[in-house]
Amino acid sequence: MPAEPPFVLRARLLTPISGGGFRYERDAVLEVDAAGRISTVASHAEWERTAGTRPAEATSVALDVRPLLLMPGMVDLHAHLPQYPNAGLGAGIGLLPWLERYVFPLERAFDAAAAESLAPAFFGAMAHAGTTTAVVYGAIFEPSLDATFRAADVHGIRAVIGKVMMDRVTYDRLTPAQALEISLRQSADLCARWHGRDGGRLAYAFTPRFAVACSAEMLQESAALARHYGAYWQTHLSENTSEVAEVTRLFPEARDYLDVYDRAGGLGTRTILAHAVHLSGREVGRLVESGSRVAHCPASNLFLANGLMPLARYREAGALIGLGSDVAGGPELSIFSVMRAGAYAQGALVSQGETRPPLGPLDWLRLGTLDGARALGLDGAIGSLEPGKEADFIALDASRTAPLPGLDADEPEELMGRLIFRAHPDMVQAAWVRGRLLEAPGEDPNASRSKARTSGRLSCGTG
Repeated sequence: MPAEPPFVLRARLLTPISGGGFRYERDAVLEVDAAGRISTVASHAEWERTAGTRPAEATSVALDVRPLLLMPGMVDLHAHLPQYPNAGLGAGIGLLPWLERYVFPLERAFDAAAAESLAPAFFGAMAHAGTTTAVVYGAIFEPSLDATFRAADVHGIRAVIGKVMMDRVTYDRLTPAQALEISLRQSADLCARWHGRDGGRLAYAFTPRFAVACSAEMLQESAALARHYGAYWQTHLSENTSEVAEVTRLFPEARDYLDVYDRAGGLGTRTILAHAVHLSGREVGRLVESGSRVAHCPASNLFLANGLMPLARYREAGALIGLGSDVAGGPELSIFSVMRAGAYAQGALVSQGETRPPLGPLDWLRLGTLDGARALGLDGAIGSLEPGKEADFIALDASRTAPLPGLDADEPEELMGRLIFRAHPDMVQAAWVRGRLLEAPGEDPNASRSKARTSGRLSCGTG
C-alpha cells in the first residue's frame, strides 16, 4: 500500500455522500494529490476516458488493489486511552462500581511512562480497527497527556484529546480547591501547546469527567476555557440511572442532568456528550436547540447494563449523533462492532414497542463516518470519499466476512451488512490520514513504509 501521497488506487468503493445518499462503485479509482486531498473519485471506465485531460504532472499509474474495498475512515467520538488494558473486564457490574474497581486504578497509574508505552499501541490498534479520527479521554496528569499528544503526532491519526478534570471525586491526593486550580491551569497549558497542531489534525478537548466528579465551578471554568480557546468540551451525560440520581442529589437547583451542564455554559456546537441514554423530552429538545453533539456508545451501554438509548427518537428530534467505542466500557475499539451492538439495541427497542424503524446497514455507515465528522464540525474535510476532502480512508478485505470461502456480497446494503454483523478483526488492511499510511500494532515504522512503497500490483488501467 502507498505510504504517502500522491497516489492512485483502483478498488471497490463505498461511501456516504455529503448531500445525502451513498456511492458504490464496483471498480473505482481514488486519486490522492500531493497535499493529501482526494482529487478524483470515479469509476475506472470514466477515469480511463478522461486520461487525456489530466495534467502531465498528475499521477497516471493506478495501484490495483481489487477486490479490496475503500471506505471513509471511522470516527470514534468517545474512547478512554488509559483504560484500554482492562477492555472486556467488568461486564454488567454497573457504572459506579466498575469505575472504582477497574478504571480509577489504571488511571491513577497513568503517568508519562505509562502513556509513552500505551499510547502508540492504542493508536495503532485504532488504525487496525479502521478508525482514523478519535476523540480521547486521558487521565488527570498533565505529563501523561503531553506524552499522549506526542504519540498521536508521530502516529499520524487525527485526534481530539483531553486531560480528565475532577475536583469533587478524584483519585489523587489533592484537596478539592487544589484539584480545581491545578486542573484548570494544566488543561489550559495543554490546550495552548497542542490545540490546532499540524493544521488542525490534533485538537484539544476540555474534559470534566462528569457532573458526579466535578463541582459547579469546575464545569463553569472548563467551559469558559473551551470557549476562550475555540476548543472542544466533552463529558458524560445520563449514562446510568444511579448516576442520574446522584447528579440530582448533588445539583438540586438543576431541572435535570443536562441542565447542570447548561447552567455551566457547557452546551454548544463544540460540545460532545457521551451516552445520553436516559434523557427526558425537555433534555432532548434543549440538546437539539443548543447544537450539542452526542457520542452514542451502544456497546458499552450494553456491556455495563446501562440501558438502551432511543436513537431513532433522538434522530427524529434533530439531534446530531455519531458513534463511540467507549473503550474500556466498550469491550473493543472497532466501530463496526459498535454498529452491530447498536443495531441489536435498536432491534430490542422495536420489540418493546418502538414504532420508529431501526437503522439499516448504510445508515450505520453514515453514523460512523460522515455524522461523526459533522459532530466535530469536520464534515467539510473528512467523513466521505469526495473530491476536495482530505484523504482519510481505509481499505478492507470484505472476503474475510464471508460465511464460506468464495462467497461475496456485491450489493452495498449486503456488503455493509456483512462488515457490521460479521466483522473480522483483520478485515481492515490499511488506514490513511491525509493520504499518509497509519501504522498498525507491531509494525516497524521504517520497515512498513519501505514495504508500502513497493507492494501491490501496478495497473495502467488495462485490467
